[in-house]
Amino acid sequence: MSENRYETAVARYFEAWNAGSAESVAKAVEAAWTEEGSYTDPFADVAGHEAVAAVIAGTHAQFPGFEFRKLGAVDGNHHIARFGWELVSSADGSAPFAGFDVITLAEDGRIGSVAGFVDRVPPTA
Repeated sequence: MSENRYETAVARYFEAWNAGSAESVAKAVEAAWTEEGSYTDPFADVAGHEAVAAVIAGTHAQFPGFEFRKLGAVDGNHHIARFGWELVSSADGSAPFAGFDVITLAEDGRIGSVAGFVDRVPPTA
């Protein structure tokens, strides 16, 4: 399998997470995930396009002015891939959250599932 398959899937993933409007998020999620595709991390466990888009919208609402960026290379084999990410402020470049995700890919190259892990969180008062 081509390395490009993994890179393409991860690029679509970040397009969904960084889309601006609700309509663009919905379109990007549809392009990135299968219809039954799931997203699980410490804060969410959902499946289906609408639910994944709602998690993304909720994250945008909680962190306005932030975007997700890939950290390092995508590592893939067979139908799975892993990659690092960080949540970066467009105002000052700070990155209070970081982690890594593991995705499974369907035959069509879209994401079947995401298992997300958070490695860095901001300190709480």
